[in-house]
Amino acid sequence: MFTPGQLIFAVLFFVVFVGVLIYSYRGDKKLHKKQYKGSLWVLVGFLVFVGLLLLLKGLLKH
Repeated sequence: MFTPGQLIFAVLFFVVFVGVLIYSYRGDKKLHKKQYKGSLWVLVGFLVFVGLLLLLKGLLKH
């Protein structure tokens, strides 16, 4: 399906890409804490809302 060269490239690309993401995130860590303060509660609210919709769908289906 893939040649050995393609597999080596894919693995190296993945490793370098993840490394760059980690390096970039560490540089912006303080800024993220300041800018996105309270965003966890938005995520929790969204998940609760979706859960309630699924619960309602299940109850009304029967």
